[in-house]
Amino acid sequence: MTRLDGEWLLTGAAGQIGGILRTGLRSVVQGLRLLDIKPLTADSSSERVYRLDLQDLTGLTEAMAGVQGVIHLAGIADEADFRDLTEVNIVGTYHVFEAARRANVGRVIFASSNHVTGFYPTGVPVGPDMAVRPDGFYGVSKAAGEAVARLYADKFGLEVACLRIGSCLPRPTEPRHRHTWLSPRDATAAFVAAMAAPDLRYTTFYAVSANELGWWDHEPGRALGYHPSESAECHPPGSTWEPATDSVQGGVLATPAYTLDRQRPIRAKFTRS
Repeated sequence: MTRLDGEWLLTGAAGQIGGILRTGLRSVVQGLRLLDIKPLTADSSSERVYRLDLQDLTGLTEAMAGVQGVIHLAGIADEADFRDLTEVNIVGTYHVFEAARRANVGRVIFASSNHVTGFYPTGVPVGPDMAVRPDGFYGVSKAAGEAVARLYADKFGLEVACLRIGSCLPRPTEPRHRHTWLSPRDATAAFVAAMAAPDLRYTTFYAVSANELGWWDHEPGRALGYHPSESAECHPPGSTWEPATDSVQGGVLATPAYTLDRQRPIRAKFTRS
């Protein structure tokens, strides 16, 4: 397996994918700095723990001092109130990139989402060079994060890879996953490819396993060195293992109710004269 010099900082280290990478990267990097708003404990001398909020730009900058790169996973990982998504997923992502700039970090790997393009019809093959079509406010927040990432690559010279992550689960559990499943092993391989790629400037690719019914172009990932080894077809959950029947790729997340039910009421402000 690829071996990289130096330490890497992992935001969102207490989350699901954070746990996968924490294990998978131990033999890849010399050290990991684990950052999350939730409490964590270092398991070895090669790990350092930072309990920080993404709103703490100064703390983020200090935590990044001397690292080779940053993997940014932290954020709200599902549909939510738009104001919360803005604060955490958009402003928080800006803070991560700005902290990386201030700390002279060379490379940032941004965990985006397939929901950036979830409103494309299921019959349309999608690549990262196509216009974004978010299937909800969560997808909007990740599209905005990609825009921040592109700005920091173009204007400030950071090396950036945006990974549009599929359905990262131990095994597929529903028909949509025949198209979107990302195994834990392939998730690690996708991030390692982005971390190790030579001559990286800016790229976006779909982090998804080698599913036979996939919707997304694999070539940008291959060009970076990502070669998934698993497929949803090897893990049929039962006799109803059929292709997805949704009209758009985002599935239930693309329905109006999935977004509207998660918005808090907006209270009007009145001024008395």
